Amino acid sequence: MESVIDFNATGSRTLGRGAVWTGRIISGFAVLFMLFDSTTKIMQNPYVMKASAKLGYPPAMIPVIGTILLVCVVIYVVPRTSIIGAVLLTGYLGGAVASNLRIGTPLFSNILFPVYFGIVVWAGLYLRSQKVRGLFSLHKGG
Repeated sequence: MESVIDFNATGSRTLGRGAVWTGRIISGFAVLFMLFDSTTKIMQNPYVMKASAKLGYPPAMIPVIGTILLVCVVIYVVPRTSIIGAVLLTGYLGGAVASNLRIGTPLFSNILFPVYFGIVVWAGLYLRSQKVRGLFSLHKGG
């Protein structure tokens, strides 16, 4: 079985193919979910409009929110800008936490769902990006 982290001839870490593909798959699932979410907002799906109204958002703002999410997803998908995209998505998901917290929805299913999803976004990026691994290194000197 291939290791998650390999070392090259100079002793620096490189990503294993298995980790990269796992990260791509995790990121792919996150992207598909967010594309669905943004599309339903942009197209003003009646269920989404009703759910957003419960959160206190006026109907005219839902397509704007969907467009913002779509732009963040596109930035996340482009390898060169994926870290910026993950940061933007984290901010977007933070807004979702605040919106659910404000109206008192259930903690583990509604309020924390965006947190769980943010972990998925970052986990996928961590597994597929050497730069992110460097940012979150858990050993000395890394």
